[in-house]
Order: sequence, then structure tokens, then C-alpha cells
Amino acid sequence: MDAEDPNDDVQYHLGVGSDDVANAVLLPGDPDRVEKITQFWDDFEIRGAHREYRTATGSYDGAEISVTSTGIGSPSAAIAVEELARIGVDTFIRVGSCGAIQPEMDVGDLVITTGGVRQEGTSSEYVREDYPAVADQQVVMALIAAAERLGYDYHTGITMSADSFYAGQGRAGFEGFEARGAEEMIAELKDANVKNIEMEASAIMTIANIYGLRAGAVCTVYANRVTGEFRTEGEGRAAETASLAVKLLAKMDEAAKEAGADQWHPGLPLE
Repeated sequence: MDAEDPNDDVQYHLGVGSDDVANAVLLPGDPDRVEKITQFWDDFEIRGAHREYRTATGSYDGAEISVTSTGIGSPSAAIAVEELARIGVDTFIRVGSCGAIQPEMDVGDLVITTGGVRQEGTSSEYVREDYPAVADQQVVMALIAAAERLGYDYHTGITMSADSFYAGQGRAGFEGFEARGAEEMIAELKDANVKNIEMEASAIMTIANIYGLRAGAVCTVYANRVTGEFRTEGEGRAAETASLAVKLLAKMDEAAKEAGADQWHPGLPLE
């Protein structure tokens, strides 16, 4: 990689080209989660490893699928979406962990995002702040169907994406520092029926919508900020659910094509 020309096939940050990725890519934050995701696949090969970005491509139940880690936060996630879109990716599913803010949500449950509160700043550099962060309806349906088939407990709803793990999510900083409004933030979001907090989903969905691409998110609950419960439990559930969702999306696309429809809808079969 001798240049950062966006027209180059091999992308500057990711170090992969159009032959290295499938049309659908899972987006975990942690590079170590790549292997935790590919363990559910039939086969895979590592296609790129540069900075926080690690990419693998393989198959899940016969469907082509890729995964690219994005690192922590929306700025680096936006780079991944930009560069993957330039080499032909049309479907993005954020796969990660989150903090729940509704009391009935248990550690280990899944949260399937339908829309996002854009508290991160990255998407505001793309579009006006009142532009909504919305998950693609087919991605949401595929994630729900996958969670149902796998028997995993899940919740659907609005996700808040923050730019900071500490102050931006109402946590105390160094020596107990508390950002202005931090104490009220969780209660306000809870009252508004926001389900969870993480750091990438709203930017991924916003950018994908701007470019006419599909995006969504599924995260495993590691902590409930209301009850105080915390455990790193069920990490593989989001990975397996997202992988199966890619398979189901492929079936949806095939069914829509056979029916001559613009996109899949519940009146079309999946089998």
C-alpha cells in the first residue's frame, strides 16, 4: 500500500481488496473476536491484518461471509464501512457487547438494534444531526429470525452510541470525575425506552443509509447499568446469531429475486 487513493482496490487502512471480502461483513470491535466469530463458520481464511482491522472470509452453512474488526469507537468503525463499501460490501452487521439500561434485561441476552441515538460525533460529520440512525428492516428481521431459531433470549429497540466508555456513558472517570449530566443520563435514556449503550452502531447505520447500503447491530449484554449486574457471558451468542442472519439474508435476497420483488417481505418464503 503506497498510497491512500480511495480508488485503489486494496484499501489503505484495511489492507484488503474486492477479492478478499464477501458482500456481507460482520463488524466486531475487538480483533480477538474475529476468531471467536469464525469458530461458528464452516471454513475461513485471514485476508488482512493492519492496525485494529483484521479481516477473515469464509462460509457459514454455505453462505459467503466476512468479518472485519473495527477497534473501539465510531471513528474507526466509519473507516471500515467506508473502505469495505468501496470494494463492494453491501451489508454490515455490528457484532459486539453492550450495557443494558432496562431492568428486565439479563446479562447474556441479545439486543437487536432497530435505531440509534447518535451521541457519537462521527456521523454528524456526514449529515445533519436530526438525520435518523435506522437499521435496515431486512437485517433486523434476519437477526430476529436467527435468534429465534437458535433459542437465544433477545430484545429489540433503540441503542445509544457514545464516543466515550467512561464520561460519555455516565461512568466515573479518573479519581471519581463525573461529567456534567452524567448522573441523569442513564435515567433519562431508560425513561425514553432506550435499550442499551455501546459505541459504534449509530455511525455504522447512518453511514450505510447515506450510501444506500444495509446495516444493523446485535450485541450481547455484559452489564445492566440499572441493576448493577456485570458478567462477560454469552459472547458467542451475538456472533452465531449474526452469522446465521447472513445466511438468512442470502435466502431473502434469493426469494425476492425469484419472485420478481424489489426486496424480501414476510409474504415470501425463506425455505
